[in-house]
Amino acid sequence: MDIWMIFVIISIVAIVIEIFMPTMFCINFAFSGIITAVISLFYNDFPVLLIVFAVLSVLSILFIKPLLMKLIHKNEKADFASQYIGKVVKSIEPINSTAGAVTIYDERWEARLNEGCEEIPADCDVRIVKHDSLVLYVEKV
Repeated sequence: MDIWMIFVIISIVAIVIEIFMPTMFCINFAFSGIITAVISLFYNDFPVLLIVFAVLSVLSILFIKPLLMKLIHKNEKADFASQYIGKVVKSIEPINSTAGAVTIYDERWEARLNEGCEEIPADCDVRIVKHDSLVLYVEKV
């Protein structure tokens, strides 16, 4: 078996692992394996190629992974709740620190008081100040 095949096999295994566990970690080994396989076509010293593979893997993890993560997260859109931070909505139930609800476009959302606010009765205007998962935190307008 030629040395380049070993690095191609390492790359294929890394890609398969990345497919099943998308952590953007194994893809670095796939990149390094392909580059090392190409280098091994011109230079055939296995111990040196292992060092090249290790160095490329470390550099890939340090520099390429952050770039890939930035590209992936750049295309993510803000979730529904964060779009409504600062918006004024109507309370449909009394809101305190443990219970309450507001309505946004005829949709009911759980609501809680923001720290330091008084209890808000039903049918009042409130401003959304933050959210935690599906719970909106509000204050009286």
